[in-house]
Order: sequence, then structure tokens, then C-alpha cells
Amino acid sequence: MHQAVHLLARTTAIIGGLVLVGLVILTTVSTAGREIGIGEVNGSYEILEAGVAFAIFSFFPICQLHGAHATVDIFTSQLPKRINRAIIAFWEVVLTAALILISWRLYEGMQRYIGNGETTFFLQFPVWWGYAFSFAACVVTCLVAVYCAVMRVRECLSGRALLPTA
Repeated sequence: MHQAVHLLARTTAIIGGLVLVGLVILTTVSTAGREIGIGEVNGSYEILEAGVAFAIFSFFPICQLHGAHATVDIFTSQLPKRINRAIIAFWEVVLTAALILISWRLYEGMQRYIGNGETTFFLQFPVWWGYAFSFAACVVTCLVAVYCAVMRVRECLSGRALLPTA
């Protein structure tokens, strides 16, 4: 199971990375075109907006799986490992609930834009496309988060490490 979740998280991160590289190239070409006088890429802001949202959601699963979120452990680093495992498990469950909530609201936003048919200004592509790609990455995030929450609770109960930590 761990290998399947890891492959899913890694694949999503690679896709997000490729999208991010494409966005960097697009932004560079657009900026260079504007500077040398041939004009910027039409609709680059619209593509950038949708692409960055997707990329952010694409990196969540691998970050979640490796416990690489930013933490402040000034006080908890001095506590026994058992208590730290309980704290980590608690916050993993809370974060999973928050990610599920975000996913649900993202889905509702996508449904609203599908219903009203709104399009972007320059490229005229449906706004819901950006939501759909972000929602797909967010669903992967939720799957990985649920897996991680279960594993962190199991770590807490068993007293042994089951997932990597940053």
C-alpha cells in the first residue's frame, strides 16, 4: 500500500513540477517579448493563475507523505517520543480534515463555474478547467492525507515509525 501511495504522490509532484517549469518558461517568454518589443504572450496571466494553483496542490501529497510541512517544535522537541507521536498524529488528522474541507469547497466552486459558464477574459477558456485540475490534484492530496493520518495514528499506538519524517 505504501508503495502505491508513494508512487501516486511522486507522480503528482512530477506532473506539478513539469507544469511549473512550463509556467516559468511561459513567463520568461512573455516578459522577454514585452521587453524586446514583440509583445507578451496573450493570456499568460490566465494560464499562470490556473497553473500555479494546480502546481501547489500537486506538491501537497509528497510533502504530506514525507512529513515535510513546516513545523515549530521548540517546545515539543524536548518531550518524550511517545508524546511527540501523539501530537504528530493529532495534527495529521486535523490537517487531513482541513484538506478534505478544502477539496469539498474546491469541488463546489468548480460546480458553480460549470453552471454559470464563465470564461477567462483573453483566452476564453472555461474558468472551471483550472478548478478541475486543482481539484484532481487535491483529491490525490486527500487520499495521501488519509493514508498518512491512519499511519500516524498507528505509529502513535504502536510506538514505532511507519512513515518517513523530515
